[in-house]
Amino acid sequence: MTTESLQDKLARHGDAVGMLRANKGGSYPFPVPREHTNWRDEQEAWRTTATLFDQSHHMTDIYFKGPDIHRLLADFGVNSFATFGRNKGKQFVAVNEEGDFIGDAILFGLEDDEFSLVGTPTLPNWIAYNAETGGYDVEVRRDERSASVEQEGRSTYRYQIQGPLALKIIEKASGGTLPDIRFFNIGEFTIAGTPVRALNHTMTGVPGEEFTGLEMWGPIEHGQRVLAAIVEAGEEFGMRRGGALSYASTTLESGWIGLPVPAIYTAPSLKAYREHLPATGYEAASTLGGSFFSTDIEDYYLSPWDLGYGRLIHWEHDFLGRDALLRRKDESHRVKVGLAWQREDVSEAFLSALFADDDNRTRYFELPSIPFSTFQYDSVRVGDRLVGVSTRAGYNTNLRDFASLAMLDESVARVGAEVVVTWGEHDGGATKPYLEKHVPKQIRATVARIF
Repeated sequence: MTTESLQDKLARHGDAVGMLRANKGGSYPFPVPREHTNWRDEQEAWRTTATLFDQSHHMTDIYFKGPDIHRLLADFGVNSFATFGRNKGKQFVAVNEEGDFIGDAILFGLEDDEFSLVGTPTLPNWIAYNAETGGYDVEVRRDERSASVEQEGRSTYRYQIQGPLALKIIEKASGGTLPDIRFFNIGEFTIAGTPVRALNHTMTGVPGEEFTGLEMWGPIEHGQRVLAAIVEAGEEFGMRRGGALSYASTTLESGWIGLPVPAIYTAPSLKAYREHLPATGYEAASTLGGSFFSTDIEDYYLSPWDLGYGRLIHWEHDFLGRDALLRRKDESHRVKVGLAWQREDVSEAFLSALFADDDNRTRYFELPSIPFSTFQYDSVRVGDRLVGVSTRAGYNTNLRDFASLAMLDESVARVGAEVVVTWGEHDGGATKPYLEKHVPKQIRATVARIF
């Protein structure tokens, strides 16, 4: 039996936009309880005490080991890897040969010749494919996310703790074995008599306040013991466990745009890669939604600058897409910002979604994180002029606002600038059976933060 590939599915649909908009799924799944207490207190806890998230299920982990590991990373990553090795962390970013963004993930230095990539499937899949087909002396081991049909269970647990008291809680849980871990470095200690490794990085934070985060992992068989010890240690400090609803809303504070369209659907040079990817995989089965609409999938492609990654590009080594990025380096780029949505407009839209008749209602707000597709692209305008796209919209109790992340033209990317976001599906939900019929709504917004 022949397995259908992404390339086959694209040919069947005729184009990538039609395929992604026709897919039946909704937003990216986080297969953990929706709430452990309530999402408002879970959000607030990462500002006042700490919130503990279970990340053991939704991310793809791919392990790479061998003498060519540094060459592999340098060939496909825009970053520098000159000093990367054991107990180092890095936000790995890759582009295609035209300089369009393929994906990013967290790179963990497990040993000097063994690394892992952890994140949404796009980048781990891309690097694994090149490791296996590019003649590199590198072994590849996959640990698929729980949503994958190819694997039952995981080999690694992964917990993230965020908040001003995070380190005190983990120090107590570790019995005083917690070392001093510098930002984006990895430390080793013990919890409940088992070895734990942890990366110092943060997923949340309000401007002007100090926040701390640790991402801890170890063998899955130790996961429940470690979790129980952290939960017990956190009781004294008022720690909350975070569910899927609060977890999805962390991006409004961190500024991370984690689900952009990967630039893999059109380049002739990537046809073999599209033939490698299954029609049931993330790249083929994800959904595309929002009020921004184009029939050309390349209009959804982004550059590293659009996503705030221009500072990570290291020009002193050769990598796929380097020449294209150099040609685009001095062009005008969009800027990643935070938008505060006008409360009056949000209230009007919310009431309309609940009480207006079918011909006049707006798209429902699924609180706290309201995107309804994997790839969410909403139009942002000043007058009649399109100035960017908005994504990752939702409500945050720490901000006391509805907000979204956006990528805007440099001319309007300044704090205080006023724009209009179009909320809803471009066709009113006519092509998506999981969306109610609705009328797109214009919502005024103000640039509140430059990331």
